[in-house]
Amino acid sequence: MRPVTLGTERLLLRPFEPRDVPAVHAACQDPDILRWTTLPEPYERRHAQEFVLDIGPAGWREDTAYTFGVFTRDGELAGSTGLVRITPPGPEGRLAELGYWTARAHRGRGYTVEAARAVADWAFTELGVERLEWFAEAGNTGSRAVAERLGFVMEGTLRARITFRGTRRDAWVASLLPSDRGLTAAVPYLPAP
Repeated sequence: MRPVTLGTERLLLRPFEPRDVPAVHAACQDPDILRWTTLPEPYERRHAQEFVLDIGPAGWREDTAYTFGVFTRDGELAGSTGLVRITPPGPEGRLAELGYWTARAHRGRGYTVEAARAVADWAFTELGVERLEWFAEAGNTGSRAVAERLGFVMEGTLRARITFRGTRRDAWVASLLPSDRGLTAAVPYLPAP
């Protein structure tokens, strides 16, 4: 897929560029980001370079992950959001997982919800995603609060779903459907009675 840019009232979402390496490196020094994501620790400049220059572009090129840098209108890095584990298009529609992190200085402003909502709407309207999933290690209340504000429906706790630094951990799981956003899906949904 060709990379796209999305805009919201306060934010610009675009694929990361080489000039973003220092900002990504700086943001990912935050202990909270390192605690709740699978980033390497310590997070070195070479990790930011690999993410920005190799991993991000490969995801777009191979249709496996669509990563956006989230920037304020004045160009400051507020975080990252995107889709991973994207299934190929097919008659049943696509599935994808939504992920995000927020730079410490930009937490509490609603930027992550705003950016993730734009990505979710794009996934439903442009990519034909029929089910958007969210996973986080059980206990990550900040990520869960964002998912709930987006309208994700909590579905439970999956035992040993996440491997984190050599240990299997339980994960919360939730989903968002096109119908949750007032959109029509290509494949009708018949909920259990």
